[in-house]
Amino acid sequence: MIPASRVIACAIVCLSIFAVLPQGQSQTYEGKQLVKAELLADTNAVVPGKTFTVGLLLRMAPGWHTYWKFSGDAGLPTELKWKLPPGWKIGEIQWPIPLKTIDPGDIETYGYENEVLLMQEITPPQKLDNSPAKLSADVNWLVCEKICIPGSATLQLELPTSTTSEAANTELFALYRGLLPQNWPGSNVASASWSRTGSDLRLKVTSETLANFPTVDLFPLPEQGAVVGHPKIDSRSKSEVVFHIPIESSEKNLSSVPGLVVFSQRPNEDDRAAWQIATPPNVSTAGAAPVRGIFTFLLFGFLGGIILNLMPCVLPVISLKIFGFIQHAGQSRQKILRSGIAFAAGIFAWFIALALLLIVLKGAGREVTWGGFQFTNAYFVLALSVIVLVFALNLFGVFEISLPQSMTRGLLSTTERKDDLGSFFQGIFATVLATPCTAPFLGTALGFAFSQSPAIILSMFVAIAAGMSAPYLLLSAQPAWLRFLPKPGPWMLHVKQFMGFLLLATLLFLLYVLGAQRGLEGAIWASCFLLLISIACWMKGAFITPTASVTTRRISVVLVLVLVLASGIYFISGKFRSTTLASVGSRLRGDWQVFTPDRLQAELEQGHSVFVDFTAAWCLTCKFNEANVLESAAVREAFQRHAIVKLKADWTNGDPVITKLLQQFGRPGVPLYVLYPGKSEKPIVFPELLTRSIILEKLEATSRAVASQ
Repeated sequence: MIPASRVIACAIVCLSIFAVLPQGQSQTYEGKQLVKAELLADTNAVVPGKTFTVGLLLRMAPGWHTYWKFSGDAGLPTELKWKLPPGWKIGEIQWPIPLKTIDPGDIETYGYENEVLLMQEITPPQKLDNSPAKLSADVNWLVCEKICIPGSATLQLELPTSTTSEAANTELFALYRGLLPQNWPGSNVASASWSRTGSDLRLKVTSETLANFPTVDLFPLPEQGAVVGHPKIDSRSKSEVVFHIPIESSEKNLSSVPGLVVFSQRPNEDDRAAWQIATPPNVSTAGAAPVRGIFTFLLFGFLGGIILNLMPCVLPVISLKIFGFIQHAGQSRQKILRSGIAFAAGIFAWFIALALLLIVLKGAGREVTWGGFQFTNAYFVLALSVIVLVFALNLFGVFEISLPQSMTRGLLSTTERKDDLGSFFQGIFATVLATPCTAPFLGTALGFAFSQSPAIILSMFVAIAAGMSAPYLLLSAQPAWLRFLPKPGPWMLHVKQFMGFLLLATLLFLLYVLGAQRGLEGAIWASCFLLLISIACWMKGAFITPTASVTTRRISVVLVLVLVLASGIYFISGKFRSTTLASVGSRLRGDWQVFTPDRLQAELEQGHSVFVDFTAAWCLTCKFNEANVLESAAVREAFQRHAIVKLKADWTNGDPVITKLLQQFGRPGVPLYVLYPGKSEKPIVFPELLTRSIILEKLEATSRAVASQ
């Protein structure tokens, strides 16, 4: 007989899959369609071997916008994934010159309003049959106004096959071809030269043509891994413009940055034109982070891993390991050491597996975060809730799970090896539960690691795993210290059951997170599913036992499987899946207001100071800071006295706009606290762990600085 913890491997491995599954989002908001997507072609027929152009036409509702291929400080670019017949070739997306928007807190974004046509050239093979050509594409976009809503569609375009063709949709394609950037002109028309001073780049553009345009700007197109600040004009004469571009990347030492030099009579006018600056060479392709800095951050990761053992989200599982040490007291030193190594191996396995998955996602161009990588997905939280419940029922003695006899005789032929496997999965489980507690101790280290090479990302996660597992390896290597622990006895059964209640407390926290993500209805349906899981576990413990008859065991197995599958289909695939995302406003208390870029910008335009709390329902550090600092009487009174507008940026469901802002501030997740003193003032970033004195001092200093202006 072995505990349930030893059969949770499959469920644990599947959690990372749940974490990257897209969540369905409706593109209908307040009864209106936000984006209408359509595929068009510039020809009325496909001629074998003859290239033609297709375009994705996005029509946005008034006031809403989508994004350019470099969205700027927030937003996400539109993506197209084509499903073409064999032998067909597709070119790169031709992006029209975007509009530049300055959002709250000096956040610059690049995108399109009202309508945009994204064009691509398609070349069919030389030989085609006479049947119509059926082209299909999966499209994903992000549309924003006061809120941002992801959208997607599978679009199809069918064209007849012929030996001749005529132009179609002529005016529309001509309009957007006229808005495409031009290649950099010859040296007789314009010249560009780059220089670098410290961490800043300067681009000097000399052209008589620019003298005819009052508005000149630089839209950067940084390569992956490079982070640039907002380009500004340092100086301008009749035929010369000097741009200043801050370089904020720690990965590359750049000598220049690709982008567009955009010019028009007025900003964001339809007469805008642009010259493309070609992709530049790098001074060095190696990571620019100094060795000393890398080891400093690795040390931070190691120390943060040690501290994780004291967090409330990890404590229930850590208690189980200490309980195991008590059971092993007086046994062979080799057995104790093997158990500790198995527990540490579970910690390392989970951290390394996540590191590799994050590296793959980053290499594929996905936005990489830490806490949100897992807990912003409601299905991950639900799966973890099931595991916590099963683990707790096992501690209460409701059931135990035995492996097949063939496996018991082979892989797990001894009790010691069974115990080691249990310790391994306890290590994995402890690491999964540690995720929402990492921000205060690992935020800086992980923020640094995510901007580095895959080797450094992997090294950082190994350092965290080493820190978290160090106390158990040390205790296992020094079994003499176990004499300070209580002696084994009947009291251990009561302690084991008490630890089950600790896990139920963790389950309550997870259900609270589900309620914040999917509303009260979602939490209720999830609870119904968990109730039937509990019944299935009870049936396992009561009827599927070695002493029961073969008929009883077989009937019970069938009933358990039917109960689990039917409840999963009805409550999860049906009821839970149909629940909508919970409203952010429903979770606000006091005088907090919902954060949106437009709201922040409007408050700053009116001269108000704004405090933004980037938080999530699953972030325990956020809850601690809110209860003990932000909602304390002294801090609330200070916010009111200094007329600070308080906005809450809720990242519970992984809002992509908030994700982008977190990355701009160099944070892998929440909490993040930012004070915007004014429209033109630099934002003040607070530490992850707040104190009342820090908040009060900054508010006083900011108010004095604003009053003196």
